[in-house]
Amino acid sequence: MLLSPNIPPPKVLLLYTHPEPLSSVANKVLLRPVQELEHVMVHDLYGNYPDFFIDVPLEQKLLREHDVIVFQHPLYTYSCPALLKEWMDRVLSRDFVSGTKQALRGKYWRSVITTGEPEGAYRRGGDNRYPMEEILRPFELTASMCQMHWLSPMIIYWARRQQPEELANHADAYQAWLQAPLSLGGL
Repeated sequence: MLLSPNIPPPKVLLLYTHPEPLSSVANKVLLRPVQELEHVMVHDLYGNYPDFFIDVPLEQKLLREHDVIVFQHPLYTYSCPALLKEWMDRVLSRDFVSGTKQALRGKYWRSVITTGEPEGAYRRGGDNRYPMEEILRPFELTASMCQMHWLSPMIIYWARRQQPEELANHADAYQAWLQAPLSLGGL
């Protein structure tokens, strides 16, 4: 689906979830250029909910108001940080995402993930035994439960060890995608 220059980009909700944001060089670099995009709302879950008391009605309202939901976080123990798991369990209730409400039906889900290991560690026979596609399957299934379109994840492997130029290239690609997230099928 290519967008016409006269059609505004879809509204993007970027759920940033990092328990130690000051120590994450890669995520800081990824977020910097994104802050300039008017149609992107960066929502820092740890910044808003340091006590884990999530305002479920507010979060559901934000989801309804946006077309593309981006989940940006580090890969923690083959999953996401604890607050994002709590957020998904509370906010993405069955009543909200399926049944009669179907609040997220037709919206888009994209995971943007940083890892602490190289890409080769995420394969059969690698240190982590499974390819990233299998490790991320629970997120894909959650998107399916929400009746959302699953977009290919953006994964920054070995994020801490990336050279500044490499991180800048990832940030540029991320910003370019966010400027038109549904062009070319969102890839």
